[in-house]
Amino acid sequence: MNYAGPAHVPARMGLDLNPFRGLRYDPDRVGSLAAVTSPPYDVVVRPDGLLHLESADPHNIVRLILPQDPTPTARNQQAAETLHLWLSEGVLTTDTEPGLYVYEQRDGGMLQRGIIGALRLSEPSDGVVLPHEDVMPHVIADRAALMRATSANLEPLLLTYRGNGSRAGTAAVIERTAKHPPLLSTTTEDGFSHRLWAVTDPADLTEIRTDLGHHQALIADGHHRWATYLRLRAEHPSPSPWDYGLVLLVDTTRYPLRVRAIHRLLHRLPVADALAALTDTFRVRRLDVPLAEAMEALAASAAQGNAFLLAGDGAFHLVDRPSPALLARTIPGDHPQAWRTLDATVLHATLLEHVWGIPEDSPEHVAYIHDTEATVDKAERDGGTAVLMHPVREEVVRELARQGVTMPRKSTSFGPKPASGLVLRALAG
Repeated sequence: MNYAGPAHVPARMGLDLNPFRGLRYDPDRVGSLAAVTSPPYDVVVRPDGLLHLESADPHNIVRLILPQDPTPTARNQQAAETLHLWLSEGVLTTDTEPGLYVYEQRDGGMLQRGIIGALRLSEPSDGVVLPHEDVMPHVIADRAALMRATSANLEPLLLTYRGNGSRAGTAAVIERTAKHPPLLSTTTEDGFSHRLWAVTDPADLTEIRTDLGHHQALIADGHHRWATYLRLRAEHPSPSPWDYGLVLLVDTTRYPLRVRAIHRLLHRLPVADALAALTDTFRVRRLDVPLAEAMEALAASAAQGNAFLLAGDGAFHLVDRPSPALLARTIPGDHPQAWRTLDATVLHATLLEHVWGIPEDSPEHVAYIHDTEATVDKAERDGGTAVLMHPVREEVVRELARQGVTMPRKSTSFGPKPASGLVLRALAG
């Protein structure tokens, strides 16, 4: 079994991170480690990006996390067969000893280190792992079917916690470990360098487990995969490997994350129609400037209130100063003020639902894209509307999560996100 931890240790009211035997690429069997990695599945949104990753190496992890076939059943079967083939050929090998994994990402002056392990799953009501975004049922169903077929956690979630600022516990183990030669080191084409170390010493594992047992975590990236973990755990009698899920934990008191927005692409709404529907409800200003300057204007306006940037017709349109009467009529009043004034709340409750009449949970109507330029380019190619967002501050996200308040789906993008393909977790065998 790949879930670890003595059977007599009860679940605690804090994070319970366990070692596992990681699945990793054999560097002698692939072109390069960089060529087999990928961004997380939900960041690979453009077909050209997917094809680029597939062609980078025949063993790129995207063939597991985003298999390509006309039907969902065939896609998942293809992923399962591919994983089995790579294991039988030795492309992927299982580490001989269970461990946790120190993971480092570096980009210029930015350094982030965290710990990867198998986290015991908990319900939101337990207050151990705090979600902050709503999820889409069809995405959970898709990820669950893939995990069932492969019996594997193919990429880690990104969770954050707030350490006490000391250099003891998990922080001490991470810093000591990072002084040794890594298991792997590679630089991906986005300029990020990645290093991975295994932590297998029983004293180090105990130090980490004891320390994390006093903390709660915020889901920074991976709400749908977390919800998928919970669904699959419910399908399997406990105890089992499905009681745990693969995560990366980062202490943001030591390594603050970047918080970026996730943009929307409205496939079936031309910009002209989107603007026409805003008459007398928002202020609209046309900006004939480059994208960078338009985003600066959005940031300045967002500092004063709700603001969005529409694109897709060759120009940018700054939309701000919503009608107070419209907001009072469309924003639910049974939520905290911090939630009611979020840009994502106004976008979903006011613009999508009431002004534009667009179903937010339909992939035929709405796509969620992390890359700003890609969102604009696709809107211009397809004749749709790009809705560009300004990011939410991490403190707002964490405070709402502590209150048990769920933000609108895809409200934030925390990063840097862990690269997929550096370490996987099998749930069978």
